[in-house]
Amino acid sequence: MTDPWTSAAPTLPLAFVAGVLLGAFFFGGLWWTVSRGLRSAHPAPLFLGSLLVRSAVVVGGFLLVSDGLWPRLLACGVGFLVARVAVTRLTRPREVSRAP
Repeated sequence: MTDPWTSAAPTLPLAFVAGVLLGAFFFGGLWWTVSRGLRSAHPAPLFLGSLLVRSAVVVGGFLLVSDGLWPRLLACGVGFLVARVAVTRLTRPREVSRAP
């Protein structure tokens, strides 16, 4: 039986990058959906459709990247969480400074 770390090690950086890209897609899409949904007359179909598309792409991406190896899945998940932090910081509303 082969060690999963040995067979997955060369591809772990690629799995991490794929996780970052999937996370940017998911959380960037969430930000876009919320910003559009707040101005929409019928936000429910927009939110539901966005959730289904984003979830399907991310789950499919995780399955494709992992290829049944849990170290790749772990690296992809860490990249996904890194993207979450990055998108959260990049989309944070800017604070308006008040001059005295």
